Amino acid sequence: MIRKARMTEVPQIYKALEISARNGELLPRSLGELYDSIRDFQVYLDGQGRLLGCCALHPTWEDLGEIRSLVVSEEARKQGIGRSLVNRCLEEAMELGMQRIFVLTFNSPFFERLRFEPISKSLLPHKIWAECIRCIHFPDCQEEALMLELPKNS
Repeated sequence: MIRKARMTEVPQIYKALEISARNGELLPRSLGELYDSIRDFQVYLDGQGRLLGCCALHPTWEDLGEIRSLVVSEEARKQGIGRSLVNRCLEEAMELGMQRIFVLTFNSPFFERLRFEPISKSLLPHKIWAECIRCIHFPDCQEEALMLELPKNS
């Protein structure tokens, strides 16, 4: 089941993200940052209520949003959970009137299967780079930028 994250789940989200951040797969997030941005997060829970994955949609500019902090637990990978989480975030983006969604990733093929297309990082707003200094890959980042144009809402 996918639903909006709850405040009580922040410690679980933090742990899931911390593991992937240590592996250099994504940017680390502090507990404070997660509490501040809890509204951005969707979670995937199994039948017993265990958190198996999470993903955030972060508004960045007028009609632009970012998919970030996508993580699926090791034992639950290759089951479509990541795809489902991203799709739920894309639905929310359309509800909010966003027209373009980008992602910075080391796993371009995953997002390309979801119709994201590679773009130059220079096309992204400068404010997103403020977080890069916290990344273990800074300044030699090999992340790729991809963008998805969403259908216009009427």
